[in-house]
Amino acid sequence: MKKLILILTAAVFAVSCSDNLEDLNQNIKDPTAVSGESLFASAQKQLADQITTPNVNLNNTRLWVQHWQETTYPDESNYDQSTRPIPDNHWREMYRDVLRDLKEASINITATDNDITNPLKPNKLAIIEVMNVYAWSNLVETYGNVPYSEALDIENLLPKYDDGITIYKDLIVRLTAAINSMDTSKGSFSGDEEKIYSGDVASWKKFANTLKLRMGIILADADAATAKAAVESAVASGIFTSNADDAGYAYTAPPNGNPLNNNLVLSNRNDYVAGKTIIDLMNILEDPRRGSFFTDVNGEYIGGVIGDQTVYSDYSHVTPSILGGDYPGWFLQYAETEFLLAEAAAREFNVGGSAESHYVAGITASFDFWGADGLAGYLANPAVVYNSGAWRESIGTQAWLANYNRTFASWLSVRRLDFPVLVEPIGAESGYPVRYPYPVSEINLNPTNYEEAASAIGGDVTETRLFWDKFDNTWGF
Repeated sequence: MKKLILILTAAVFAVSCSDNLEDLNQNIKDPTAVSGESLFASAQKQLADQITTPNVNLNNTRLWVQHWQETTYPDESNYDQSTRPIPDNHWREMYRDVLRDLKEASINITATDNDITNPLKPNKLAIIEVMNVYAWSNLVETYGNVPYSEALDIENLLPKYDDGITIYKDLIVRLTAAINSMDTSKGSFSGDEEKIYSGDVASWKKFANTLKLRMGIILADADAATAKAAVESAVASGIFTSNADDAGYAYTAPPNGNPLNNNLVLSNRNDYVAGKTIIDLMNILEDPRRGSFFTDVNGEYIGGVIGDQTVYSDYSHVTPSILGGDYPGWFLQYAETEFLLAEAAAREFNVGGSAESHYVAGITASFDFWGADGLAGYLANPAVVYNSGAWRESIGTQAWLANYNRTFASWLSVRRLDFPVLVEPIGAESGYPVRYPYPVSEINLNPTNYEEAASAIGGDVTETRLFWDKFDNTWGF
């Protein structure tokens, strides 16, 4: 009897082990295990988090455009990118948590056969492609040449780096194909799966065209013909026309709240005050948006000196209105769109309207978005009136204000147009950062391809201007 019990026990144990081994050998990215929709939802949130977060380990662009200033530890305000491995972290987040999941989402949705969801598949794949282009364009705008054609291949752990402008032009081709494949008469993702437009295809088409507009403008000083064609085709196909079109990721309550809320409110951190650069300019212009951006100190708006330690209670703070857990994470906005159109018109691209009319529309959109009064008086201010002879300064300065809290979008605008004039931080560790250096992990693990890429862009330093950045800044540092 004991022998029989031992035999039965051994048999059960063997079956159990076999089941466990089968579980371990399952491909978790198989469409039967993880849906493409779930992978897309994860990638979209990770991308929203990365462009929204104020975490100094991940995103310091609010500091670099001098909208904010740190209090106790001003290292990042002084352009320190090495103490905290910021370039490594951004690279990892974008490749591993965004682009890899988008690739797998596309594979799994393509492989899934379901009579109910099959009609939605083309639109889902098009939306995934738009998110792909957004993420890839950010990498090129941030680093320059990056792994692209050989990236995301598990069989190739040492991918070559592709030329930045070649990638960028290919992304515009991919984006155009995605736009053309969208069928606005059909659905796509559900609201639970897609948190920007709840799967509304018409809105996604506008978003894609507006992204194409921005990418075209970025190319304008590097390849005017390609830029003009991209911009004009995007406008003709339909771009943002009001604040209602803004692309904002719909955060909810913790743990899915806005990273601003998670990092500053829930963590009870007093790490940031308003930057002196933006406060001083808004004070000079008597900008009515000051109260929408920042709190006052006994009726005054006071910004912290860039690069210096500051006492939190002595300076204006970030207004609570953008710190709520459900405050959206913005990918693209209408105000930014109008400033891009103003620049296009200044370059004599055929976008309808004049540079001045789009410039005024951009300021108006920003005032409307922030609920600010006093627009007419502001537009009449001689320091605000559009100057066609100095259009880079006019557009660059007002776009910088309208792009408050827009992180990478604001940094991109500042690097391209070189306005407004920023100040040198008191403890600057480098010149103005116009790119991220390549990650240390690439230097150590992919040295041959890294060295070729560094040489191709003109040196792996933060001051190396990328292919679209043709002008020296005017800041004297």
